[in-house]
Amino acid sequence: MKKQAKRHPLVTHFSVTRRLVQAAFALTCVIAGWRFYWFYQWATGKTQAYTPRPPAVEAFLPISALVSLKRLVLTGIYDTVHPAGLTIFLAALTIALLLRKGFCGWICPIGFLSHLVELAGRRLKLTPRVPPFIDYPLLSLKYLLLGFFAYLIIIKMDLAAIEGFLRTPYNMIVDAKMLYFFLEPSALTIGILTFLIVVSFVIKNFWCRYLCPYGALLGLLSLIGPTHVRRDRRRCVGCKKCDAVCPGAITVSGKDTVRTPECVGCLECVAACPVPDCLTVETLYRRRVRLFVVPTLVVAVFLAFWAVASLTGHWHNNMPREVLQRYYKMGLNISHPR
Repeated sequence: MKKQAKRHPLVTHFSVTRRLVQAAFALTCVIAGWRFYWFYQWATGKTQAYTPRPPAVEAFLPISALVSLKRLVLTGIYDTVHPAGLTIFLAALTIALLLRKGFCGWICPIGFLSHLVELAGRRLKLTPRVPPFIDYPLLSLKYLLLGFFAYLIIIKMDLAAIEGFLRTPYNMIVDAKMLYFFLEPSALTIGILTFLIVVSFVIKNFWCRYLCPYGALLGLLSLIGPTHVRRDRRRCVGCKKCDAVCPGAITVSGKDTVRTPECVGCLECVAACPVPDCLTVETLYRRRVRLFVVPTLVVAVFLAFWAVASLTGHWHNNMPREVLQRYYKMGLNISHPR
C-alpha cells in the first residue's frame, strides 16, 4: 500500500464546502420564491402591499429560456419577458462548455435537495446500487426528454411560432402557473411528487440522474469541454473511495480520464482520493489546475452573467405593473397555446 500524505484541511472539508455553496444558492431560491409569492398576492389583488417581482424565479422556466435562446440566435434579440431565465440558461451552458456540469454540481438547488434526500436514504440504509440492466435504460429517459423538447422547439418551431409563443399571455405568467402548481396541486401532481421523493430515498439522485433534460443537455455540452478528471493508474491503490462519493455513480477507479456526461463537475472524487496526484483536474494541453479552481470559476462565471445582465438591463423584465396585474388576474383562465 502506498503511503498516504497528510491532506490539507480545505481538501478534507471539500464536500462540506460544496454543500455550503449549494445551500447558499438554494436559500437564494427560497427567498426568491417567498418574495414571488407576495408579488403574486399583490398582482392578483389579494394585498395592497407591493413586493417587486424577483427575477431569480425564472431559473425554473427552462422551456421558455430555450425558446428565447433560439430567437436570440436567429435574430440577436434578447428576451424582455423572462430575461433572467435566459441569462441563467446561458450561464449554465457556458459553465458546461468550460467546466463540465459545474452548474449541476455546485449551483442547482434541485441537486442539493436530491443530496439531502439521498443522505437520509443512506442513513436509513435504503440506497442499494442500481444494477446495469436497470440503470442504462433509465439513463436514456432524460435524453429522450431532451430530444422531445429539442424536436418541438429547435426543429418544429420557426421564428414566427417562437415570436407568437413569447408574446402569448401564457408565457407572460408562466411563473405564476408554476407557483400555482405548488400552492394548489392536483391529485396527480401530489402523486408524482410523492413518487419522486420516495424513489429518491431508494435510488440515488433519481431526478438528476434519470429524468432531468436540462442536465442531459449540459452533460452533452461538457463532452467537448476542456476540463476533466484524470487518473494515474500507476499511483492508484484501488481503494475505490472515488467511486463511493461520486453522485453520478461513475466508476472513476476504472477510468484513465473521466469524460462521461454523467460527471457533474463536483470533484468529490479528487478530494476523496488519499494518494497525492493520483486523481487530478486537467484542462487544455493536459495542464493541471488546483482542486478549488474549478468551483471558484463555476461560481464566478455564474455571478459574472448575473452582473453583466443586471448592468445591461437583461435581468429584470420591462413590463409595466398594470400589464402584469392584468395578466396575473386572468391567471388560471390562461391555457397553454396550441
